[in-house]
Amino acid sequence: MQLVTEDNITELAVERWATARDPRLAELMTALVRHLHDFAREVRLTEAEWMAAVQWLTRTGQISTDKREEFILTSDVLGLSMLVVQMNHRLDPRATPATVLGPFHIEGSPELAHAEDMSEGLPGTPLYLHGTLRDLEGNPVPNAVLDVWQADTEGAYESQIPDIDEARLRAKYTTREDGTYCVRTIAPLGYAIPMDGPVGDLIGRTEISYYRPAHIHFLINVPGYEPLITHLFQEGSDYLDSDVVFGTKQELVTAFEEREPGQTPDGGTSDVPWLESTYDFVLQKQA
Repeated sequence: MQLVTEDNITELAVERWATARDPRLAELMTALVRHLHDFAREVRLTEAEWMAAVQWLTRTGQISTDKREEFILTSDVLGLSMLVVQMNHRLDPRATPATVLGPFHIEGSPELAHAEDMSEGLPGTPLYLHGTLRDLEGNPVPNAVLDVWQADTEGAYESQIPDIDEARLRAKYTTREDGTYCVRTIAPLGYAIPMDGPVGDLIGRTEISYYRPAHIHFLINVPGYEPLITHLFQEGSDYLDSDVVFGTKQELVTAFEEREPGQTPDGGTSDVPWLESTYDFVLQKQA
């Protein structure tokens, strides 16, 4: 009989998990066991605290759906998501940096033409975001798909609004032969992360700001290039220095310039004041 004590429990658990048939799984699980046990010892974890943590994780799973990823939000606010991004995307300094995916991306966004409006008449200040997709040598990247999504002027994503049956503030744009793109939408708004769940409950017990600066999400996956998941942030937006998910990077901050009614970047015209932002994405080729 193997007698378990406080002194040997860690090594016994590590020994068991080391039997995983996949070497990488064995490496991950044995390290996880060691770190969990070290954490419990360091903070002298009580049974009540252990139960509170288990119940918190249970509630996190219960509130999660295909449109609300509370576990991703958990990872984001702990800084784990950005740490994993940084470790796995050590790109050339000339390349556009990556950030977190976030919990609100939805697959299957509609394909829109150059400068077609993805805001579909929703209230807000018109925004034309345009530029060129290039490689590190400055060559244009044609026929690349930019998967774009954002929150509305209330700070809400499509997945947070009940009974939405069609795409809302999300679309896919394709670069032209010269690598140019043009996204037509409305200006995004800085917003609070969902505070009605376990993550919000936990953050509410701290002095942590639970806001994100105004931004638009991009997912760019081009064969032969490193995939890019990133944001563009509005220059001068609140919370740039305190982004709750640690996603802000100086290279991703861009100006939203005010424009009077008149000609727009797509060759059309606007009857109301609008905003213009120019940004060139730079992709790095895969090895």
